[in-house]
Amino acid sequence: MHGSREYILTRLSQSSSPVSGGVLATELGLSRAGIWKHIEALRNSGADIQAHAGLGYVLQSEVFSAGTLKPRLNCKRLGSQIKVLEETGSTNRDIMRAAEQGAEEGLIIFADRQTGGKGRMGRSWLTVPDSLACSVLLRPKLPPEKVPQLSLLTAVALHDGLSHYAPDIRIKWPNDILYKGAKLAGILTEMRAEPGYVYAVALGFGINLQAPADGWPASITQAVTDLGTASCRKISRLDVAAAVLNALDSWYGLYLSDGFAPVHTAWWQAHASSGQPVRVFDGRQYIEGIASALDDDGALLLQTGTGMERIISGDLELL
Repeated sequence: MHGSREYILTRLSQSSSPVSGGVLATELGLSRAGIWKHIEALRNSGADIQAHAGLGYVLQSEVFSAGTLKPRLNCKRLGSQIKVLEETGSTNRDIMRAAEQGAEEGLIIFADRQTGGKGRMGRSWLTVPDSLACSVLLRPKLPPEKVPQLSLLTAVALHDGLSHYAPDIRIKWPNDILYKGAKLAGILTEMRAEPGYVYAVALGFGINLQAPADGWPASITQAVTDLGTASCRKISRLDVAAAVLNALDSWYGLYLSDGFAPVHTAWWQAHASSGQPVRVFDGRQYIEGIASALDDDGALLLQTGTGMERIISGDLELL
């Protein structure tokens, strides 16, 4: 977004009274006509900005931008830079591209629409309207084999952040967030690494905030839901983003200081099928057993009729 328009949105969102065009012009070093042009551009992009004669401009509705989100964050490591894009191919790819150009840890990228979003195992990730698509850049000092722990950490953070809206949110191995058995959010973690060294990690996640007005696309075959339906209230995109990112920052800090153990405990407590019978399709066959434990690399340990099976990847079904 244009820097002056970002400033105007932030200024209006933080003011409890109208802000005059003259004040904005002085603060930005522009003419009143220049301010008016920016106001019109913002209106054309969907911002509900009302003009009150003799008083100034008022922002009537919530606008999602870096400037309006930043004051809601209480992060020590995340949010060094925030970008909000109208459309992109993939926020994870954008993060990796930024990492190659030297971006600092904590960069956050949101997109209203993704045309090439990917889910786990190379599947397409459909970004529906009224969803939250986000990726975060981390540069942890970890060996590559420990990066899957960050995906589990992200699941715990989403669980904590979203549980403020609905009490029955659970994690499903390996990286889905469920509400009463229906998918509410998903996670995709990608990395650039070499033997013994992680260069960059992209933590990507998507959250369904509201169901599409014309219904869920027919291409979605699994049970899905949205946070508005789960919570029975209107959802603020800003509030959800802040809740999840604040939780993610807190858990990442705890992970860096205390290791994986606290994340492991929290994940297992929030897992929908801990100690329950499940079936996992590993790409070749179905394996049934009791979900007995989570290994430190993210593998699920299943107690089957023939012994303990270690499942590295697959699709889990609750029985």
